[in-house]
Amino acid sequence: MDYRYSDYTVEQLREEVGRLKEKAQKAEQLGNISEVAINERKMQVAIAYMLNPDDFSPQDVHELKSDPGYKFKINYINGVFAWGHRVNLLNEVHEKEEALPISLLGDKVKA
Repeated sequence: MDYRYSDYTVEQLREEVGRLKEKAQKAEQLGNISEVAINERKMQVAIAYMLNPDDFSPQDVHELKSDPGYKFKINYINGVFAWGHRVNLLNEVHEKEEALPISLLGDKVKA
């Protein structure tokens, strides 16, 4: 039976993150890099469901936990995903809009 993360309790989400972390570690030991990435991405989505989307606002700029060379400017929030653009160290905004789980957003920075 498949549940959506939105249906999980916080406790179930924590258990799921633990399971995914284990799967990622096993995949890493076996050298299966793509499976590591998949499990890490699922983990980030599960973690996002433990956060409050109301803590993130359009036009805010956050550090990117996964990529210290970039910040992320939020256009809008949809569920636990922030839609927006990466901004590099020279404050150049990437053209392509993308969606990231809010769990990948670090501290808010001044724009």
